[in-house]
Amino acid sequence: MEAYIYDAVRSPRGKGKKDGALHEITPIELATQVLKSVPERTGIDTADIDDVILGCVTPVGEQGADIARVAVINAGYDELVPGVQINRFCASGLEAVNMAAAKVASGEARFAVGGGVECMSRVPMASDGGAWATDPRVAYDTYFVPQGISADLIATKFGFSREDCDAYAVESQKRAKMAWDEGRFAKSILPIKDVIGEVVLDHDEHMRPGTDMQSLGSLNPSFEAMGTQMPGFDTIALLRYPEVERIKHVHHGGNSSGIVDGSAAVLVGSKEMGEKYGLKPRARIKAAASIGSEPTIMLTGPESIAQKLLGRAGMSKSDIDLWELNEAFASVVLRYMQALDLDHADINVNGGAIAMGHPLGATGAMVLGTALDELERSGKGTALINLCVGAGMGTGTIIERV
Repeated sequence: MEAYIYDAVRSPRGKGKKDGALHEITPIELATQVLKSVPERTGIDTADIDDVILGCVTPVGEQGADIARVAVINAGYDELVPGVQINRFCASGLEAVNMAAAKVASGEARFAVGGGVECMSRVPMASDGGAWATDPRVAYDTYFVPQGISADLIATKFGFSREDCDAYAVESQKRAKMAWDEGRFAKSILPIKDVIGEVVLDHDEHMRPGTDMQSLGSLNPSFEAMGTQMPGFDTIALLRYPEVERIKHVHHGGNSSGIVDGSAAVLVGSKEMGEKYGLKPRARIKAAASIGSEPTIMLTGPESIAQKLLGRAGMSKSDIDLWELNEAFASVVLRYMQALDLDHADINVNGGAIAMGHPLGATGAMVLGTALDELERSGKGTALINLCVGAGMGTGTIIERV
């Protein structure tokens, strides 16, 4: 049985700070508004949804206690609809969609919703702890370093300069502005409202369209101090990669993904369920998978998962019309393009997380929706969506427009 995508919707991304427009919106409310929109947009009976799977990377405090199930109840879904929260770090939202698709393809679900939520202004990243970084024995055995060090290691090892990373960031801002100016996201954006029904945000708030090389050049590297001062994460990384003489610190807030709030949902279902409601499938899930990669450099998983997906689907690189890779850091995308010999014109054509932000648990579902909208806008047929993942992983999905 095949799994089809019938809808994809997301909130705008709000700045992940106390002065961000979505800061007043609780995580449960942000997830609730997006889930409510799915039956409103499609006309389906929620009793036909057999599961809701939401990614959330920091599932503590007001984002804890299986936020997916509570959001299902809060959104007024039929009480028979269950919900589950998952965490595959930055790929959680895409993993949730892949799990929804697997349930449909196996016959376990008729409709399933995959998506995610993260309110980074209210629940700080890494506030859930975890042995990987906090248990000295685990950190020692795994050569643990923070992701920013990994991103700088990628830039150093594969030959990307500060100027290369900054130029990529400027282009991301330009593309995101063009996409918003041309209304390319309009089909998928759900304006978020406050408790009295007033719209508090209807656009991606993190964008800085005036960014140029000069303004980025004035920013200090974000990860140099943690790399060179105690505990000296550069030293740890170089023990794992002795071929690198020293790490050049090239990343900063302007060429790294933005901290933001956001939520997203993707409706996946069988052909029969679409026919029941007169819904035309927008795309089919052609292949989906995750993979592990070396955990110190951490962020090179996308190139491996892309090859794995293409092999499983019986496709070659030339069969993919559009590539979408989350812009965790500029060097991640630059290495991906280098490894797969991709033209920048074919990847992240509407900008990415450097410009618009990266709401950890929701981003994967967001970028899938972006790719889907772009396939329809451009008339192209296939897209490969991909994210790097903490602790060394990659998650990806190939979709084919129907």
